[in-house]
Amino acid sequence: MFDKIENREMNAGMMDIPLLPLRDVVVFPHMIVPLFVGRERSIAALEAAMKEEKGIFMVAQKSAQKDDPGEEEIYRIGTIGIIIQLLRLPDGTVKVLVEGKKRGIIREYLPCEDYFLICAEELEETGKTETVRIEALMRSIRESFETYAKMTKKVHLEMVGTIASIEEPSKLADVVISQINAKLEDKQRIIEIFHVPERMEAIYELMLSEIEILQVEEKIKRRVKKQMEKTQKDYYLNEQMRAIQKEMGEKDEFRNEIVELEKRLKQKKLSEEAHKKVKQEIKKMQMMAPMSAEATVVRNYIDWLLDMPWSEKTENKHTLKESEAILEEDHYGLKQVKERIIEYLAVQTLVKKNKGSILCLVGPPGVGKTSIAKSVARATNRKFVRLSLGGVRDEAEIRGHRRTYIGAMPGKIIQLLKKAGTNNPVFCLDEV
Repeated sequence: MFDKIENREMNAGMMDIPLLPLRDVVVFPHMIVPLFVGRERSIAALEAAMKEEKGIFMVAQKSAQKDDPGEEEIYRIGTIGIIIQLLRLPDGTVKVLVEGKKRGIIREYLPCEDYFLICAEELEETGKTETVRIEALMRSIRESFETYAKMTKKVHLEMVGTIASIEEPSKLADVVISQINAKLEDKQRIIEIFHVPERMEAIYELMLSEIEILQVEEKIKRRVKKQMEKTQKDYYLNEQMRAIQKEMGEKDEFRNEIVELEKRLKQKKLSEEAHKKVKQEIKKMQMMAPMSAEATVVRNYIDWLLDMPWSEKTENKHTLKESEAILEEDHYGLKQVKERIIEYLAVQTLVKKNKGSILCLVGPPGVGKTSIAKSVARATNRKFVRLSLGGVRDEAEIRGHRRTYIGAMPGKIIQLLKKAGTNNPVFCLDEV
């Protein structure tokens, strides 16, 4: 059931009146607004206003997160209005239709446990005699509002005709500001201006600012629409974000990644072929959508190329006697094996350009094949990596997968080289 109140007159001057704090809403004079009320104190204030046939003082609270705001958390200036209709919903909340009448200010909070009861005073408007200034502002506001209504979808075009028919300056200003999508702080600032020409100027400036924002939004949409051809929804959203960031002057994260890769390429000592390949892949990455799967694959490939130890190597600082001492220290016996290793190290010392050699250690499990390989690494001052081939059935584990496959990774040999951090480790292929 609706409880309806009609033809209620507001008393001028000072009055005791229930207070209705509002979240994220500023009710202006000449506005008819539906409100949903769920807080017990607010419902009690509405019921008191209905019962005593009083008006209701509607004012915004400073923080919408406060469920039970105190006196200092509520603005002082708001709107004195009346309740047109009130509907009690099954879930205990109340839907109320209110109409703003006049601006008012809270002079005093009165003792009342169930709801906020205040002493309010109606505020009279000033500056109405500045007719020439007001007429110029009314024309400007009407023209700007027509432009605003055409650009936004939140205002019915019929409202343009309604605005054009309003002759009272104060009413025109309040109706226009109620239709603009402005921040709570801006609307509260407007309602606190009693001088009509100043209020109209503030509204006009605010409306021009909103029109400029709408123009930028439209510009971004047109740019994004022009850029996207035969693309998917994800690509569209990504490009829209890029266009917004470009308009706001923010740094492009994807571009920063490319710049960082180019910086790493300059600092890394790669072979001529590898440098050319990385440069080619970076150029290819620049042409891709940042969030696409292809860009992720290329970025992963470039990271692997740049992380490989192309020029990092360790130098053998041990003499043959020192190397022999290390082998003797680590293993007892194995005389023939250690002699063969020392012979190999001697050849390496004499032949400076000797390529990597392969030593094959054969024997039953547990005789020390792997541990002697570790000793060789220590004797030559090199890193040691071990790849166990026992139980390997898929050759792709060793040589890697094609990078066109999802989740493709390099083979175990490349992974261990990267882990070693040098390009000349002692590489043990175990359990062949």
